[in-house]
Amino acid sequence: MGDGDQLSEEHFDVLTKDGLKTGISKPRSAVHRDGDYHRAVHIWIFAESTQQLLLQKRTECKDSWPGLWDISSAGHVSAGDTSLITARRELQEELGVTLPNDAFELLFVFRQECVTNDGKFIDNELDDVYLVTTLDPIPLEAFTLQESEVSAVKYISVEDYKQLLAKGDPHHVPYNVDGPYGQLFDIITKRYQNNTEARALLLQKKLNRYSPIALTADLTDITEEDKEVLALLIQAARIVDDIFYHQVWCSNSSLREWLKGRKELSELDMLKWKYYLINKSSWSCLDENEPFLTTADSAVKLLPEATKPVANWKGLEYKAAFPLLKPHGANFYPPDMDKMEFESWIESLSENEKQDAKGFFNIIRRHNDTHSNNSSDLYIIPYAKEYSYFLEKAAELLHKAGDLTSSPSLKRLLHSKADAFLSNDYYDSDIAWIELDSKLDVTIGPYETYEDVLFGYKATFEAFIGIRDDKATSQVKLFGDYLQVLEQNLPMDNMYKSSDVMAAPIRVIQLVYNSGDVKGPQTAAFNLPNDERIVKDRGSSMVMLKNVSEAKFKLILQPIADLCIIKDQQELVDFDSFFTHTICHECCHGIGPHTITLPSGQKSTVRLELQELHSALEEAKADIVGLWALNFLIAKNLVPNSLVKSIYVSFLAGCFRSVRFGLEEAHGKGQALQFNWLFHKGAFVLHPDQTFFVDFDKVEGAVESLSREILTIQAKGDKDAAQIFLEKYGKMTQPLNIALEKLAKVQVPVDITPDFPVVTNLQHKN
Repeated sequence: MGDGDQLSEEHFDVLTKDGLKTGISKPRSAVHRDGDYHRAVHIWIFAESTQQLLLQKRTECKDSWPGLWDISSAGHVSAGDTSLITARRELQEELGVTLPNDAFELLFVFRQECVTNDGKFIDNELDDVYLVTTLDPIPLEAFTLQESEVSAVKYISVEDYKQLLAKGDPHHVPYNVDGPYGQLFDIITKRYQNNTEARALLLQKKLNRYSPIALTADLTDITEEDKEVLALLIQAARIVDDIFYHQVWCSNSSLREWLKGRKELSELDMLKWKYYLINKSSWSCLDENEPFLTTADSAVKLLPEATKPVANWKGLEYKAAFPLLKPHGANFYPPDMDKMEFESWIESLSENEKQDAKGFFNIIRRHNDTHSNNSSDLYIIPYAKEYSYFLEKAAELLHKAGDLTSSPSLKRLLHSKADAFLSNDYYDSDIAWIELDSKLDVTIGPYETYEDVLFGYKATFEAFIGIRDDKATSQVKLFGDYLQVLEQNLPMDNMYKSSDVMAAPIRVIQLVYNSGDVKGPQTAAFNLPNDERIVKDRGSSMVMLKNVSEAKFKLILQPIADLCIIKDQQELVDFDSFFTHTICHECCHGIGPHTITLPSGQKSTVRLELQELHSALEEAKADIVGLWALNFLIAKNLVPNSLVKSIYVSFLAGCFRSVRFGLEEAHGKGQALQFNWLFHKGAFVLHPDQTFFVDFDKVEGAVESLSREILTIQAKGDKDAAQIFLEKYGKMTQPLNIALEKLAKVQVPVDITPDFPVVTNLQHKN
């Protein structure tokens, strides 16, 4: 083969055996000659109503398996392309079926290794197996077959096809149904089993882990004017909820409307809807994001233009798909984008563009959803544009509320936040939020980055609306005022300490309503903003949701303590210790490393360096440094000495509470890390009666050593060290399992699901 032939020949990306790109691409012939791992796609079209798969017959001129019945559509992923782009293109080219991204469900990845043609053709392939679920079979005359690839198509029942493959039928391309590829048949069969009663029982069991509670708030001191403001804010918060559903996954909003429209059809449909509302997606927060719904439960979409028209057929109806594994990039990036593609693209950008690409308030999309040969195919869209339909309505409501209120600081916040929704510049509105001094307390906008598991860059929308508790707010002022003192005494090298930590305002509120990124376990407190520029310039502020904390303590922490803490220490678990540590946790988000200097001398942030590991390690830092800080303040006689033991025992009980959120969740993983470290150091001890207790002689030193470890990893921006540390300690261990099994037996709730009667009353009034 000459050089010209090599240049025109299709190239593949060379992969590792685990499917990671090596950065090398080679001609197709060389890949098969050398046995390099490469990627291909398998696309199966499945008709739900008839339980049939579509097969294509390979043309007689194919160099492998000529004339045999095979997968609906398949093809290699060319160098620079992605799996999903290839799947869409192959379906269109081979069968004339044009479908959007949300029609394709990635089921699993199959590693295929075989040698044919007397050892001359080595096929080491990683196949991304996709399922396209249509409501009914597509009429055969609707297909447009690619003559060079496909000679015919037919439908066959899943069971019949499986049996043909099992006995090695010579008319079909062989697949080992007893090996990994058998997952295709197992998934479809399980998905469509008539197990309505079993599914209902399982969903009810999952729902029972949450304890419903009405969260009330006293509106006695709220003026009629501010009640009108409150009603407008709740309307805006509901719009924020719509944005969050869209941020989680591309077909999530369709799923939401579909489930809502069907919830009255049966008990199972109602249970699906109720559990979906708690998780705000098809993945269960308390089960390591395991799916509790499948594409079979999803919305039906009609797409008449997907194929050529056929008389008396309205067109192709498909199920809006969602993958079994929750996408690490949520809906912030193209669904098939990986880290290597993003980082390669980043290198081609200017410094300002790099900041935007990694910024909180911009998403990444593709110029072309059907073909991509290079990383420049990616581009940036600001939230203000991507969510303009929602944000324009929310901004209008905030401006109306801002015009109504007589509170100068609330007026400034609402108008500046409305402007930020439209400009995508949140700096001024976040400063206004820090300086808020109003009976009505409002947090609304994009803040937390937990959903972006790929990098931890992108912020989700949320809203918390409450009434300030003036008495409790005045009592906690001490903690915010002492941040700089705490920073200077942190257990880490002085070279990493900041000399300009801002005093952190702390506001204690009674929550009236929340929305957006408040899925699964409920937030009891938060420290914002997360923008390092603002933290550096103006510090941060904390909001404590006292009625949420009270509910969690009463319904969850106290029963956990009664079961898991040794009898002699149970009385040390109290609300004051629990709530005080929650305050310190949020305060300690504001101290320690944020903006850092790398060994190269380059300025960066902990978030940018630790990427997807940042959230779990930061939650662990805030927790453990919060314990250290409380002990420090007690020693200075700034906090009552009566808390000196109760803070540790209450924290121990709290470990079992948070780990139940699951290790896919940042708080849960961070809590596992802390428990395992303290247990390893002998600070937490398992009693022979299977309860736990605190060794007060060892706990102070163990807390300080863990604080030093985490703070130093953050200060160095050492992602490798963070990875090793989390893998070693951030896992489920036997002592944790002992406690969790005990709690499961008596069904202690894992968290609460709040109802907001104030909102209902306001709606009736209006």
